[in-house]
Amino acid sequence: MFDLVYPVETAPLLGMREVPKGAEILPVVEPTGQVIGRTTREFCHAGSNPLHPVVHLHVIDRFSRVYLQKRGPSKDLYPGLWDTAVGGHVGYGEFLEEALYREAAEELALYDFNPVYLRSYVFHGRDEEELVNVFATIRSSMPKVSNDEVSEARFWTPGAITRAKGKGILTPNFEAEYEQIKDALEALL
Repeated sequence: MFDLVYPVETAPLLGMREVPKGAEILPVVEPTGQVIGRTTREFCHAGSNPLHPVVHLHVIDRFSRVYLQKRGPSKDLYPGLWDTAVGGHVGYGEFLEEALYREAAEELALYDFNPVYLRSYVFHGRDEEELVNVFATIRSSMPKVSNDEVSEARFWTPGAITRAKGKGILTPNFEAEYEQIKDALEALL
């Protein structure tokens, strides 16, 4: 399993002299997961592109359907588009599974699941670079939307996902990631 490797001492602050009050602090990493610095979420998304880790959780059911969330209208990236069931930043000092459980609880009130690690890769977005760490879990029941980050959620068949691709319904990063992992998701069943 892949995980982050933190230095013994607190990593240096990048892009600023001091942390603004209330700022969300993220680790800055090498593609290997070695933490080389820390900075704010805003700095990571301001076009400066330091590589920072995120977690994704794909939820599937026994019928090969994939649970997707519709991003809330207040999201700064891709509001109103369908995306991975759970996705979020890893906070400085967190390990991947800690962030995964925190994000699943925040977004879908999902606490009781068994994550399976699938892969990690670097995603180059329009204003950021992320080290994406992909997990999956199998659920029979539908998780529930628990905050304003998610406007709705439901299970999609693989055929419905294929038909929606390229039509501005799904986030571009979900479309690319799903192509890379759809066989691995099917293999879990």
